[in-house]
Amino acid sequence: MKRAVMKYRSMKPSSQSARAGALPERWDLTHLLKQPSDDFDAMAKHLESLVSQFESWRERLSHDMPGQTFPEILRLAEQIAAVSTKLSAYAYLWFSEDTTNLQARAFKAKVEERLTSLQNRILFFDLWWQAVDEANATRLLGVSGDFRYHLDTIRRFKNYTLSEPEEKIINLKTITGRSAINTLYDVLTNGFTFKLTVNGKSKTLTREQLSAYLRSPKARLREAAYKELYRVFAANHDLLGEIYTALVKDWKAENVELRKFPSPIAARNLGNDIPDEAVDALLTVCAKNARVFQEYFRLKARICKIKPMNRYHLYAPHPADRTQYRYPDAIRMVLAAYRTFSPKLADLAERVFQERHIDARTRPGKLSGAYCYSVLPGFTPYVLLNYTGEARDVATLAHELGHAVHGMMAADHTAFTFHATLPLAETASVFGERILSDALMAQETNKGVKQGLLLAQLDDIYATVLRQAYFVLFEKQAHGMIAGGATVKDLGEAYLANLRQQFGKTVRVPDVFRWEWLTIPHIFGSPFYCYSYSFGNLLVLALYHMYKQQGAAFVPQYLALLAAGGSQSPASLLAQMGVDMRSETFWQSGFDTIHGMVEELGRTTA
Repeated sequence: MKRAVMKYRSMKPSSQSARAGALPERWDLTHLLKQPSDDFDAMAKHLESLVSQFESWRERLSHDMPGQTFPEILRLAEQIAAVSTKLSAYAYLWFSEDTTNLQARAFKAKVEERLTSLQNRILFFDLWWQAVDEANATRLLGVSGDFRYHLDTIRRFKNYTLSEPEEKIINLKTITGRSAINTLYDVLTNGFTFKLTVNGKSKTLTREQLSAYLRSPKARLREAAYKELYRVFAANHDLLGEIYTALVKDWKAENVELRKFPSPIAARNLGNDIPDEAVDALLTVCAKNARVFQEYFRLKARICKIKPMNRYHLYAPHPADRTQYRYPDAIRMVLAAYRTFSPKLADLAERVFQERHIDARTRPGKLSGAYCYSVLPGFTPYVLLNYTGEARDVATLAHELGHAVHGMMAADHTAFTFHATLPLAETASVFGERILSDALMAQETNKGVKQGLLLAQLDDIYATVLRQAYFVLFEKQAHGMIAGGATVKDLGEAYLANLRQQFGKTVRVPDVFRWEWLTIPHIFGSPFYCYSYSFGNLLVLALYHMYKQQGAAFVPQYLALLAAGGSQSPASLLAQMGVDMRSETFWQSGFDTIHGMVEELGRTTA
């Protein structure tokens, strides 16, 4: 039985947290496996036994089977999922530590191959369940308890499911095809090194280290960092372009040609349980509101004395912002903000540090960016960071801990229903950032510093709302272009036009930015994933507005939303919060909040 893995990529604690303040070299993966080789053999043997038991149900499945026996196979499926997930989690986390580690890469490949083989042996259940008539399906759903939404999800795909032999072939080919190509992209790009001259000295940097200079207070250094980033990626554009083209063609071949989805993005939408019209409404409203951020960047150029404003300087810091944050201070700031909102959430977030489930230090070969991996209900999630001390790293810590507490709040659900669908999965992470920003604004009295905090908030909102929506708009165009035979240079031209439309006449976009899309892992590994960030951020802006209006009365509603995990559809969960995701008016309300923040910023310049 298929399941999604909750893995999302990407300011006063108690004395216990303070003791966890040193920047750790590694997280502790022994909570998953003690000895990879020995534990793999033991867990694979256990999985073999469980799968054999599951296969024995094949002849006993029938549309009119007794309701009292149905939960037995569901619980057995959950046991299989639990062991499989621990193996796959360890493999991915170990690989993330150092993508150049040959042992980790070999272990990851071995795990993927073994789990795919076992997955194919239990595939028959999904196909049987999709074929059950409505009356008996309703009867069996009535006794399925917390497995219900998971079972609904399986039936949701029945019009796009192939025969059992075909599904098995796709699963097998994914390991040597799509999954292998994604790994190749990660290995290649995380192995890149960059040269940058800083204060007259040439430095060799990882991508994460280089990225810190994209927000340097020195304009020439920002520009040089961007040029170096795109020099390296442009030098590899032929290979990266071939990787992307192969992934897009694979996505189309499986989802459009074989499964008969009406469009490439429709496959993602169904997986998210988000109606196509809701995604269309979201993207339409984002495009209509590009001018809100154009006005923001016009104001930012005045505040930061940037003339002319161009894409090199989009994330220029406020002139008064020179702060570097020590890792222990970042922990204290984030947990203090969480505790102000909800002591329960702060306590849950603190467990990530207490159990050493965080890897924060930058290292050559380490997977770039940040993510949270929620493994199983009741198991403290793992968080990967690349912490360099920038203000945005503190916000990223708040973000990833939001994912972690979301998974921990939903611990009472099954392995299939504790993880929220992607758009709702961004709710707690983005809300965590808003809590942090609000706490910092509330304790600050200096007008200049407040202006800097407002700039930082709007920078972040731009990056997680409009930028992500335009990524998806580009992807929709790119998938069509590749189907028509476009080259990587054609895609670069299309992406450059996408950027220039987004920024209008306010922000000049140099030609080198045509290669920016090559640097975005989600565009390669998870097509159309990025609208989840736009969805989650605009949703949180609306929810946070409710919190500011209702105060403490809002907190139990919000905690209940997190505790629901993925046990209900997004539409059902949001309806309980008074949200209609199909409504352009709702999405516009999020931009109205952003517009108000831009107006507030404008008043600080008067």
